[in-house]
Amino acid sequence: MLEAINLSKSFSGKQVLNDLSFKVVQGEIMCLLGANGAGKSTTLNLFLNFLQPDSGQALIDGMDVHSTDSSKDKLVYLPEQVNLYQEFNAIDNLKYLASLSNLDVSEAQINAALDETGLAPNVRKQLLKSYSKGMRQKVGIAFAIIRQAKVLLLDEPTSGLDPSATLEFIKVIEQLAKKGAAILMVTHDFYCAHTLANKIAIMDNGCLLTLLDNKQLPINLLENTYHELISSKSPIKQAS
Repeated sequence: MLEAINLSKSFSGKQVLNDLSFKVVQGEIMCLLGANGAGKSTTLNLFLNFLQPDSGQALIDGMDVHSTDSSKDKLVYLPEQVNLYQEFNAIDNLKYLASLSNLDVSEAQINAALDETGLAPNVRKQLLKSYSKGMRQKVGIAFAIIRQAKVLLLDEPTSGLDPSATLEFIKVIEQLAKKGAAILMVTHDFYCAHTLANKIAIMDNGCLLTLLDNKQLPINLLENTYHELISSKSPIKQAS
């Protein structure tokens, strides 16, 4: 589980996050939807302990990420551009990442994780410099599978993906949620948010304007709600 409790953050006197609170439980996917500058990436950076909050707490599995390093053992972060070793193949990258995390994994376990992501067997020993963005993402997600991550943080994961790659990504993330991961995703992508998320938080200027239950929510209603809120910049009552 991950939880934001009254998180606030400012830079040089400018408030970029204002009293943010939400919770993502195991098996749940939550999307932070908003424009650039809404506070989405700042939220991820607080959970990653890359930034210190001015006030409030960021909790992973009940632990404050700013007071203990143990929370890092429970999460995997997938940035917009997955930075892996371009001169290694997929299997060698995963072996190396596993060794950094003190995980003893066999090549058979690595291939099983790559099977789950859908990365074709015939490309796994090709150097990553020949990979598309979607293929590199699959390697990153395979590491989350190997690590049995309880929390997955995703930053604009579908940016630059074609529709087929986006659909493949959605299917893999759904499977990780079914295994019990709590997943927080930052996105501009209405389609991905609507297709994937259980809850959608609309953010603007560091504020959570509303938290929508995505069950049976029509995508046109999501888009209309988003644009109405951003134009009015007024929070509305959060969905239960």
